Amino acid sequence: MKGRLNSEYGQITISSDVIATYAGSVAVGCFGIVGMAAYSVKDGLFHLLKKDSLKYGINVKIEENKISLVIHCIVSYGVSIPTITENLVEALKYKLEQFTGMKVENVEILVEGIRVID
Repeated sequence: MKGRLNSEYGQITISSDVIATYAGSVAVGCFGIVGMAAYSVKDGLFHLLKKDSLKYGINVKIEENKISLVIHCIVSYGVSIPTITENLVEALKYKLEQFTGMKVENVEILVEGIRVID
C-alpha cells in the first residue's frame, strides 16, 4: 500500500517500505530500544535485525492516508517497558507525521525480547 498526497506541484506517492525504514531508524534512536526483531520460521525464535534491515521488523498499513504501524522490537534489560513504549510512540508519531505529511493513526508495539547492554 502506498500513501498519496496532493501538493501544489502534483501528486506525491510514498511507499510503505520507505515509511517502515524511516520508522525503524526512529525506533533504534529511542532510548531503551536495542533494535528491531524478526521471526525465524526455521527455529521459531525472534532475532535482532541488523541496522540495514530495520524495515523487516515493522509492518506498515496505509488507509485513506492514515498510517498504522506494528513494531516488533527488542528492548534493553532493566529499563521500564511502559516508559520505552510511550517515548517510542510519541517519537514515531511526531517524526512520521513531519516526514510524510500523513497522520499516524495507530502504533502497536510488540516487545519480542530483552537484551543486556554493557
